Amino acid sequence: MRYSFLVKACVTAGLVLAFDRLFPGEMAVSAIGVFAAAWLIGLVAVRADVRRDLRALVAVLAAALFATALIDDPGPLAWTMFWCALSVASLIPRTVRFDDAWRWAARLVVHAASSAVRPWRDLRQGLRRPRGKRRGARATLAILAFPLIGGALFLGLFAAANPLIADALAAIELPSLWQVVIWAIVGCGIWPSLRPHPAVLRVATRLPDPEPVLPGTSLPSVLIALALFNALFAVQNALDIAFLWSGGPLPAGMTQTGYVHRGAYPLIVTALIAGVMALAMLRPGSASEQHPWARRMVVLWVAQNLILVASSVWRTIDYIEASMLTEWRIAALAWMALVALGLATICWRIIKRRSARWLVNWNAAAALAVLTPCTFLDLGAIAAEWNVRHRAPAAIDLCYLATVGDGALLPMIQLERRPMDATTRAGVHFYREWLLGRLHARQSAWQTWTPRGARRLTQAKAALGRSYHPAWPVNGDNGRPCDAYQSTTTTMP
Repeated sequence: MRYSFLVKACVTAGLVLAFDRLFPGEMAVSAIGVFAAAWLIGLVAVRADVRRDLRALVAVLAAALFATALIDDPGPLAWTMFWCALSVASLIPRTVRFDDAWRWAARLVVHAASSAVRPWRDLRQGLRRPRGKRRGARATLAILAFPLIGGALFLGLFAAANPLIADALAAIELPSLWQVVIWAIVGCGIWPSLRPHPAVLRVATRLPDPEPVLPGTSLPSVLIALALFNALFAVQNALDIAFLWSGGPLPAGMTQTGYVHRGAYPLIVTALIAGVMALAMLRPGSASEQHPWARRMVVLWVAQNLILVASSVWRTIDYIEASMLTEWRIAALAWMALVALGLATICWRIIKRRSARWLVNWNAAAALAVLTPCTFLDLGAIAAEWNVRHRAPAAIDLCYLATVGDGALLPMIQLERRPMDATTRAGVHFYREWLLGRLHARQSAWQTWTPRGARRLTQAKAALGRSYHPAWPVNGDNGRPCDAYQSTTTTMP
């Protein structure tokens, strides 16, 4: 047991040292994935239970997948998914079964919080005697005082007598306080994955089932509420069908744009609230859950919420057609799809009388299926390419494309080849050079080099041919390409 503790301590120290070498002064983008892979290898190396558990090995493979995404192009989503997969691999060998995503979310939260407690608790236990007797700090200092003082005395005398030893001691640079703090933070983050806190596993047994509870949900109140809610939602859906879906004439003083662009996100919030309320109204074992008309009206209400979600999708697509596609609008459409799936699973749960665990696990699996590809995809690049393909050059917000970053470079090169007026062409050329110079500078430094950036730079070289000149645009890179372009255009004759 004590040998295992020492091995884990050595692996943690080695990972802290690797972190210090990979990130000497600043956070090197290219090294984040390398550190994640080293952390995963360290976990598998010191935890025999992880190597023996098939469920843990599946989580290890998932963590390796997300570490690959971090190596290719690091991002907060990929790091979050990597940490969750690594934490599941660390914890799941000590559980009997997977149970549900609701309890695993609680485990991960407590596991993250334990990084502030677990390392210091284990350090205190490591100072105890092998047979379990405590050794106080004063006794420990008394044991170490003689060898430390004597060693320092002889080392000082040897340094005075031997210039080689004196030079070697003078060359030693003690770490700064900030470095020590960073090492402690990194070590505290790594240690709980090697030695999980027992409270992480106990917390799930004390959690109730994820059944929402609302006050006043007696059978009469539920029936009245469902009748009222269905009527209100029917009015909203009828108006959307009349004016949004069929394009009918609106009342005087209201434009189609004003009607369409107003309710995309509020309707999604409405559908989410309605889904939670539907679960609370038909809580298992309640009188409303057994009443046939209550079940029918809830199913009807959920179906009306699906129409609301479809209207939100329609509105968002209209946003895109009227302005531009952005990465946030792509994320919003994916979120709306998850909400629609969640409502459909709620309806199926009511019809088939499924458990709350079934509902949570299905929705968690759907979210995982959506988020995993997003760790490898550049949504900004997808949005930039769509805008270049489907919009006229003069209608494209070039400032937005520039703020997308490196992902907009190849679409900007394609845009520059299209016919356009002289003013728009000057803007496209400026932003394309700005993006090219910025990407070239990032790929020239190992701290910011990424495989994805290298691929993009190679593709840009092939696309531009002899026009490839990775020079900084006028006024350099001040981080605000829109302001830089405006300053150049205002000084032009």
